[in-house]
Parts: sequence; C-alpha cells; structure tokens
Amino acid sequence: MAQDNKNNSYGGAREQADARKASRRPARPPRLPWWARELVRFALLMAATSFVTFALVSLSPIDPVQANVGQAAYASMTPERRAEMAAYWGADTPLLERYAAWAAGALTGNLGLSLRFNAPVTEVIAQRAASSLALMATAWVLAGVIGLALGVAAGACRDRLPDRLVRAYCYLISATPTFWLAMVALMVFAVMLGWFPLGFSAPIGAAASSVTLADRAYHLVLPALVLSVTGVANIALHTREKVVDVLQSDYARFARTRGEGTWAVVRRHGLRNLVMPALTLQFASISEIFGGSVLVEQVFSYPGLGQAAVTAGLGGDAPLLVGIALASAALVFAGNLAANVLYGVVDPRVRGGASHAVR
Repeated sequence: MAQDNKNNSYGGAREQADARKASRRPARPPRLPWWARELVRFALLMAATSFVTFALVSLSPIDPVQANVGQAAYASMTPERRAEMAAYWGADTPLLERYAAWAAGALTGNLGLSLRFNAPVTEVIAQRAASSLALMATAWVLAGVIGLALGVAAGACRDRLPDRLVRAYCYLISATPTFWLAMVALMVFAVMLGWFPLGFSAPIGAAASSVTLADRAYHLVLPALVLSVTGVANIALHTREKVVDVLQSDYARFARTRGEGTWAVVRRHGLRNLVMPALTLQFASISEIFGGSVLVEQVFSYPGLGQAAVTAGLGGDAPLLVGIALASAALVFAGNLAANVLYGVVDPRVRGGASHAVR
C-alpha cells in the first residue's frame, strides 16, 4: 500500500514537471494549409526563375543590338545611333534596374515587349503555346504508355530475349542525342521515304484558315514520335525493376503456388505497385520533355515555344526569354503538383498518411 502511494506521488510529480516544461515552451505558429504552402512555393519559384534568367542574359557575351541589326548594319551606324539602339534594347541599363522595371510590370500582367518579334511577350507565348503543348502532350503520353509496356514486358521476361532487347534499346536511346535522332528521323522518314512532311506545323504556303486539324496532326506525328522515344528509357528501366521486385515478393510466390501464371500475377497483384513509380517518373519527366522539345522544334522548324526560346536566346531578347522560362517553370510545377494529388487517388494509403500528417 505504501509502495503504491509512493508510485502515485512520483507519477503525479513527474506529470506536474512535464506540464511546467510544456508551459514554458513557445507556442508553435499555426501551420498553413497545403494550398497556401504550394502558392508560396510557386511565387518563390517564379521570382527565382525570372531573376536567374535576367542575370544569365545580362552575363551573355551576345550584343543584342549587333545580333538583331546585323554585322554590316551595325558597322555602318553612327555612335549616336548605336547609343539610341542600346537604350532601346536596354543593353546599357544595369541588371537590377532592368529587373525591377520588368517585375513592376509583371505584377500587373505585363511581361514586356519582345524586341525580337516586335510584339508583347504574352502574345508571342500565346501564339506558340498551343503548338508546343500539343507536341509535348502527345510525346508525354506516348512515352509513358510505351515505357510502362516495355518495362512490364522486360520484367516479366527477366534475363530472356525480350528483356535483353528492351534493355539494349533503353541504353542505346539514353546515349543518343535528341537532335541527332531528330535529324536521322527527318532524313529517313521525310526525305528518303516521304512518309511525313519536312517540318513546320502546317503545309507550306497554305492560308491559316484552310489548314485542317488533320493537316496539323500529320505534321505533328514525326516530331512527337522522336520526342517520345527519348523519354521511354527511364520509365521502362524503372518499371522493369519494380516488376522484378513484385515477382520476387512473398504474395507473388503464394499466387504462383495457387496456379497463377506470371502475367496473371503482374496483372492482378502488381499493377497498383507499378503505377505509382511510373506515375512519379512520368510527371518528373515534364522538364525533360520541354528541354527535348527545344531541340526537336529547331530541327523540324516547328513553330513552338522551343524555337522561340532559341531565337530569343540568340538575339538577347530578355523579356521573351524570361516569359518562356516562367511558362516552362509553371508547367513543371503544375506537373509535380498533379503527381502529388494523384498519389492519393492511386494509393489510398498515401492519402491517409498525408491527411494524418496534416492533422
């Protein structure tokens, strides 16, 4: 009895001491909801992307005046005319001053004037975004579907001929430059075989009102195939490893003892475990798809954001280059955000863990 009273008094004293310590701790600030945190991250990403792009353009050795007026015209200009053109292009304005002026306009929705295209940046991006998004979306879907199918086939046929062929293809494609593959595809399928047009997003010389959706799709096929081929390797190899892990798991072995074949085990027990990593890589590859589209659009003369970015970079057109960089950063951010949301749809355990963490 005395021992119980002693334990109770000790426990009570300990609880009081813990309560005093807790009362002395500073109160934690309330945590922002997830959408507010994502909004803050997005704003910081946009600010960092715009400033870094401005800084890189200012550090570039390209003289925007000389690059856009031409070597002969620049040499024949008077010093007064050169100074006037430099002021128009902002070549002599300090970096921080130019960025502050641009940021003040960007907060109101004005991204500046593209000096290369002589049009507002928002107009140039809007005109070329449709073509680029169609190209990237088609290549993105094809890369995901083909990569998942090849990875499942290679994992199910581990160390056999299909597996060796898929791995050899992935290693070869990973080591192949995108622009070189685009040039080979253009020479073989457009020049030699004549199956596809030589480039552009519409027939040459045709009026915009007479171009049909079939015409645009016909010009889209070859660039999209080239761009999708380069994105297959990572998804296929990663999916293969996941299939191998699934087939070596205890529940897969138990299913085999019940008479289920390899493909039945993968279809019934492995697809949910395979979709998650494939989905992660698929959304993470958006930045690679956009980077590859720059080279593909240049080779195929495809009028999209990638070709406009090359033109802006070679001409020192900072406002347009910053606008395209912001558009690409927003696209990658949206892809990562969509992946986080879809995790809970694909696997309810992730949704439950996330909600518990928020609480």
